[in-house]
Amino acid sequence: MKLTVIGCSPAWPNPGGAQSGYLVEGEGRLLLDCGPGVLARLREQEEGWPRIDAIVITHFHLDHWGDLVPWTWGAMFGPGAGADKPELWLPPGGRGVLRDFGERLGFKDMFQQVFELREYRDGETFEAAGLQITPHRVPHYDLLTFGMRIANASQALAYSGDSAPSEALAELARDADLFLCEATLAKKETDLRGHLTADEAVAAFRDSGARRLVVIHRPHELALDETLERAYDGWQTNI
Repeated sequence: MKLTVIGCSPAWPNPGGAQSGYLVEGEGRLLLDCGPGVLARLREQEEGWPRIDAIVITHFHLDHWGDLVPWTWGAMFGPGAGADKPELWLPPGGRGVLRDFGERLGFKDMFQQVFELREYRDGETFEAAGLQITPHRVPHYDLLTFGMRIANASQALAYSGDSAPSEALAELARDADLFLCEATLAKKETDLRGHLTADEAVAAFRDSGARRLVVIHRPHELALDETLERAYDGWQTNI
């Protein structure tokens, strides 16, 4: 598998940055999340319109799904017209969420016209873009949210999505080759939890037995220990 970080900003964009979007390429092309700025970055890489086999959305905070809206307009009326429909994998109840958004933004079936809508279930592995994907529910304020484990016959990638500290993170990343883990916070939240500090991301990594940790979703303004590897837009690696 080859991983390209399309965007890795937190809930507010880092200077010049795109928000969450991670391209995994193997037999097919899988996009993990599709936040604001991701579509433009994908269009810079390819002529015409992005060729994506499947998109997986971890949760419905805007920085993880917002570019599905311009994707829809471009696929209906712009350069994506006539392109193959990517599969769009959503959290449970996601079809209804997009229908409600469609009624407010244009028309209720606008997303259905552009994507092949699917819903995943916690802990149930599904196949998309030639990869095996297993959702793991993680705590993120009061919003239904999932991390994703992506595997082929020989490698495994774990993606935390957005998460407070949880044993689910270690299970998600158990013995993975690469753990993409968010570390949004400078210090621990004291009330309802939704994110990790860098120390908490490292703890989840150590508990998981994963081979490599790469920190994502980190604000530009927050320094990171020089011993830790930090993603940036455009960063690539083979897994």
